[in-house]
Amino acid sequence: MIPIVPAGSGTPDGTRSPADAPALAPAAGQQLWLKPGQIALPGSPPLSLYVHVPWCVRKCPYCDFNSHAAPDGGHEIPEARYLDALRADLEQSLPLVWGRPVHTVFIGGGTPSLLSAAGMDRLLSDIRALLPLDADAEITMEANPGTFEAERFASYRASGINRLSIGIQSFDDRHLQALGRIHGEREARAAIDIALRHFDNVNLDLMYALPGQTVEECVHDLEAALAYGTTHLSLYHLTLEPNTLFAKFPPALPDEDSAYEMQDIIEARTAQAGYRHYETSAYARPHREARHNLNYWRFGDYLGIGAGAHGKLSFPHRVLRQMRHKHPATYMETALAGDAVQEAREVTADELPFEFMLNALRLTDGVPAASFHDYTGLPLHTISKTLAAAEKKGLLEADLTVIRPTELGRRFLNDLQEMFLKD
Repeated sequence: MIPIVPAGSGTPDGTRSPADAPALAPAAGQQLWLKPGQIALPGSPPLSLYVHVPWCVRKCPYCDFNSHAAPDGGHEIPEARYLDALRADLEQSLPLVWGRPVHTVFIGGGTPSLLSAAGMDRLLSDIRALLPLDADAEITMEANPGTFEAERFASYRASGINRLSIGIQSFDDRHLQALGRIHGEREARAAIDIALRHFDNVNLDLMYALPGQTVEECVHDLEAALAYGTTHLSLYHLTLEPNTLFAKFPPALPDEDSAYEMQDIIEARTAQAGYRHYETSAYARPHREARHNLNYWRFGDYLGIGAGAHGKLSFPHRVLRQMRHKHPATYMETALAGDAVQEAREVTADELPFEFMLNALRLTDGVPAASFHDYTGLPLHTISKTLAAAEKKGLLEADLTVIRPTELGRRFLNDLQEMFLKD
């Protein structure tokens, strides 16, 4: 039965937003998040789909993603079997998301551009056949310059990919070699040229504070990226993540003062070029923000399929997190046998405030204060003491309408996020 909500209550459009959490009873008249099989309602958290392609030509020494070096440079990936497994995984997941429209799709990795044009077309056809995909859905694919072929990328676009994210990382051959990338500056520029011929929505990934990088070299990379005028830039500070080669054998990185100087220059120069710094590492032209990533940061829902993919789905009185089996061979075997999920757990009411704020505080504009209740089911006063403490330290702006990090809070984001672990 679909709950009836009194008009004029809840959110401005007269509907009630999702407001349920583990071990909490719903208020009278309160709309619940979807039960399997229910029709999607306006108050449900937006739903995205993430698809993971786990193979790369070579594993980069800084990368802690679930990626695996493909045999023979990617020419021997078991594409057909993996696509079979993805479809089986998606079919098994349908009862969890039945009837809910999918607003965005992100095909990440790994290197999804190792898939053939026919393979990508089959994947997108399977998604459309099984899920109610919005007509204007943002469909993003990640690609690396070492795997670009003009004809194949034209086919990706014809299949329905409408946003491309290219892992450039640097335009300096010396730094690319230090990062273990399989491409050089020439390949990077050729890849961007191909992308811009076929796509009008292109993101470039770059990294800064690289081993041995000077401030001047960082500026050179930034200016090279800005010259292309793409709709979006993702600019990441290199960090040494656990369980990576860089963590085991740390390279010499720029000192903290140089890294801060790079960050300040990036902030100023991107703004001057017409990009808005809307998230910790994301810069976009007007109305070109990454809709898929915004859904993550706003604590929306996402179904994750593919080896090692994570997902977050909301139901009455609970938020469910899932992770698929990580190794590609194990994933294919289990997905085809009907059991792709390796781990599933409910997020407890005590964990929800930190999980919500961990994402929301990455956004320059923050989030509406009401969305804390809407997406966690907890009243805002659950975190009122921490909000006040963060505001007193100058890290946060909080009132009845918005929760927003200050410039100082964005600079010391980890410290700000950790404050909410206490709630």
